Amino acid sequence: MTDIDDTTAERAPGDARGEGLDARIVVERGSFRLDVALKAAPGDVIALLGPNGAGKTTALRALAGLVPLRGGHVRLDGATLDHTPPEARPVGVVFQDYLLFPHLSALDNVAFGPRCRGASRSRAREVAAAWLERMGLTDHADARPRRLSGGQAQRVALARALAIRPRLLLLDEPLAALDARTRLEVRAGLRRHLADFEAVAVLVTHDPLDAMVLADRLVVVEHGRVVQEGGPAEIARRPRTDYIARLVGLNLYRGTAEGHGVRLDAGPSVMTTEDLSGPVFVAFPPGAVTLYRERPKGSSARNLWRCEVAGLETHGDQIRADLTGDLPLAADVTTVAAAELGLQPGAMVWATVKAAQTHAYPA
Repeated sequence: MTDIDDTTAERAPGDARGEGLDARIVVERGSFRLDVALKAAPGDVIALLGPNGAGKTTALRALAGLVPLRGGHVRLDGATLDHTPPEARPVGVVFQDYLLFPHLSALDNVAFGPRCRGASRSRAREVAAAWLERMGLTDHADARPRRLSGGQAQRVALARALAIRPRLLLLDEPLAALDARTRLEVRAGLRRHLADFEAVAVLVTHDPLDAMVLADRLVVVEHGRVVQEGGPAEIARRPRTDYIARLVGLNLYRGTAEGHGVRLDAGPSVMTTEDLSGPVFVAFPPGAVTLYRERPKGSSARNLWRCEVAGLETHGDQIRADLTGDLPLAADVTTVAAAELGLQPGAMVWATVKAAQTHAYPA
């Protein structure tokens, strides 16, 4: 196979090789203000998560130089890129819709970057062929984008971004256009390529599974601000906003702890196994909730609330009940249990959660 490590890409002035990304992105658009700080070492994969309109894609486009900064800075391997035009940045981008050139073959799409960086046509195509081989697409080198499947187009777009050997790889919802089966396969392949990537990668996604599988660190953005960041396990175990809790599938409440009891801001108290004092969060999964039509007798659960079914929806192979009443919460039950309980909007139920199935942590 051709040596694709012999890059044709020019390095940014001051490239220190190994300093990674140091950015504070301040962008203003009307009444919306984005102010996000990002730092990453070479080899790190960061996922930007957040609801629609949070500013994730704006942050990505600012890193690429496609959106001007109102303040802050973008430094990559020691080089300041604030006023560097997009085409001169050592940055590769994979857009949500891939944006492959429809009139070019897969090979020439990938060769486009090296050609723009000054490589000869033959050298650029040589580099492109090597990347297509790495992506398992050698047999599709002559195919134009309309002849490629979604998964193949995604891999061509990734190869095109990597062919210039960028020091920063930006991926904007790279799996969003794929069907569920293709997504599973392509996600696994993308994970392998990101594991081999020697520089910094920043991924924008709304899918928690994509973030958990692909990223080393998650940065959660809401209303233009970072509200939580950390490793996937830490974020999943200790969410700090309702959005994150919904994302990872937890009921989340804030309250004040005294020993094993937590008085929730929402009203009732919750018993936990943790012994804490002061402001805390309490979380538990919908699957920890047990529902009864009558008040249970002899139950070992320390937490018991009277609730009304507000809505029902299919959630995987279970039914998720949205409950209001003493404590708003979500509960997962089997289809059989939902039928036996006669669950329907307006039905009254008792909800219990064992203290051992809750998790309390400082707010």
